[in-house]
Amino acid sequence: MARQNYVFTSESVSEGHPDKLCDQISDAVLDALLAEEEGARVACETFATSDLVVVGGEIGLSDPGRLSKFNDHIPEIARGVIRDIGYEQERFHWNSCKVLNFLHEQSAHIAQGVDRDGAGDQGIMFGYAIDETPELMPAPILYSHAILRRLAEARRSGAEPSLGPDAKSQLSLRYEDGRPVEVSQIVVSHQHKDPAQTSADIRAIVEPYVREVLPESWLTEATEWHINPTGTFVIGGPDGDAGLTGRKIIVDTYGGAAPHGGGAFSGKDPTKVDRSAAYAARYLAKNVVAAGLARRCVIQLSYAIGVARPLSIYADTFGTGAVPEAEIERAIAEVMDLTPRGIRNTLQLNRPIYRRTAAYGHFGRAPEADGGFSWERTDLTEALKKAV
Repeated sequence: MARQNYVFTSESVSEGHPDKLCDQISDAVLDALLAEEEGARVACETFATSDLVVVGGEIGLSDPGRLSKFNDHIPEIARGVIRDIGYEQERFHWNSCKVLNFLHEQSAHIAQGVDRDGAGDQGIMFGYAIDETPELMPAPILYSHAILRRLAEARRSGAEPSLGPDAKSQLSLRYEDGRPVEVSQIVVSHQHKDPAQTSADIRAIVEPYVREVLPESWLTEATEWHINPTGTFVIGGPDGDAGLTGRKIIVDTYGGAAPHGGGAFSGKDPTKVDRSAAYAARYLAKNVVAAGLARRCVIQLSYAIGVARPLSIYADTFGTGAVPEAEIERAIAEVMDLTPRGIRNTLQLNRPIYRRTAAYGHFGRAPEADGGFSWERTDLTEALKKAV
């Protein structure tokens, strides 16, 4: 039987964190290409450090002659992301940082497998859902994201002008009988503009927003607060620490509460199953839990490059299932086409919907009218119940 009483911790990072900045630039490039052509192939990586952004990887359009014209827009795309996040520091400013572009045409040897409707690479992908929150997400990662998103809103609105874009949060939740009941530890490290501000000053700014986001009963006299525990945090973003696409895969998914296949999401078009199949696995796990077939569920899918059908489908309900896992696996294969093309069509992934996913988590977000976060829908519940 799974443990019922324990403390579990997850962390999040803000949109201004160096790695997240790089994720957003990579996904902004992806969105721009998908707006140009819905079948565009993209594997874009970004590196950032003081006064420098480097973009590289491979891209493909049906007319290779359009690639050079598109490449001319890369500095503009990168600087637009940096400006939106809010970096106007002396050593990292959206208008003056250098942007180097090394994007090139997609390898024909990779393209040949995808062109036959196969997966763009081998790999394993996991999806997860649990009924401890309305979003069917683990509470520690969901609320770690929510804290930073609320602080970013306050910074952007001008309500908290002394805050900078770079920030991290970490939440340790105490569980009783398998349910979160108390925050035992909370950590927020937030960039600020005035070197004279102390940790106590930043706590006075941050704490009301934390209390606004978290359930009131979770914060008790025993909760320990660690706000800017090292002291001054003025030098932030890529000027303080280099950033790279794909280094926050646990932040992007379930905060360590579920397995991860290892592949990053940002900068990859939906022919890459690293991304699309991870979205499909979340979609399926969420619908399994929403259908009442389990209180907690993880789904694993596996693929081989150039092969369309998944090599395996695995479900684990951790002893919470209303039906055997083998029945869930069979039902999943019946209700959804899990070929890469089938996933893209079901979730309508060939759209410029990705930059918004690159901060504050790819999961636990509300489905949007233009197809963003389509994998968060729960429209498979009746089909799954019928199939089992």
